[in-house]
Amino acid sequence: MQASPLISTDLLSHPVPVPPVDLNPCSTCQGTAWEFVPGKGVRPCSQCQTKKNTAQTCQDTRIPRRYQHCTLKNYQLVGAVNTSSYVSQATALRVAQTLAETYPKEQKGLLLLGPCGVGKTHLVVATALALQAKGALIRFYDFRELLKLIQESYNAEDRTSEWKVLAPVRNAEVLILDEIGAARPTDWALDTMTQIINHRYNHCQLTLFTSNYADTPTPEHPQSLTERVGPRIRSRLREMCRTLELCGMDYRAKKEREA
Repeated sequence: MQASPLISTDLLSHPVPVPPVDLNPCSTCQGTAWEFVPGKGVRPCSQCQTKKNTAQTCQDTRIPRRYQHCTLKNYQLVGAVNTSSYVSQATALRVAQTLAETYPKEQKGLLLLGPCGVGKTHLVVATALALQAKGALIRFYDFRELLKLIQESYNAEDRTSEWKVLAPVRNAEVLILDEIGAARPTDWALDTMTQIINHRYNHCQLTLFTSNYADTPTPEHPQSLTERVGPRIRSRLREMCRTLELCGMDYRAKKEREA
């Protein structure tokens, strides 16, 4: 019987591609993807992980184009110094800066309450982007868009499929949930939202919230945040976040008058 050839003719005609050699390997792991920790062994290379995380695109983060320029440095305080609006915004800025500097040691998120146009979304996006620069993976959701995603994920026969669709929301290292309470969820959506927030709370995942609804109803918003999202979610937010109320003039209306 004739012996089989050692090398298949298929392999000769279709050679396996050889990956290119990295001419600039990581200085920490030398291209191995692992780094040595004295006395502990090895772990995934922190420098490579940071590079990978900071390369996260704006599309991945879902941050709207309008807010992609936001930084803590270009947040503008509106109003005269020592007025309530100026002080409330300056306080929120200072807290956001401290969070950006101390994370991941600081695990408590932010809940910024206040009327439209006082810079709530700017501040939470700027904070998240500062954390992204430190290697955190971030993700942005408008509350109304998230409710729609929850609704579309509904599967009466297979909740595993629904939970898989919502995994990016549940597992994001840093999550921005903008304008919570802007829409009234159904009982089922509210239950799903509660599970997501509870999961993030239990796993110490940083979450940044904004809302136009305060704890005390206003003429503009006659319902409280608790009435909009339910007492269970509002109670959990108190434990997860530092709540700050911002006040002041709507800067969009101010720009329109000045134009």
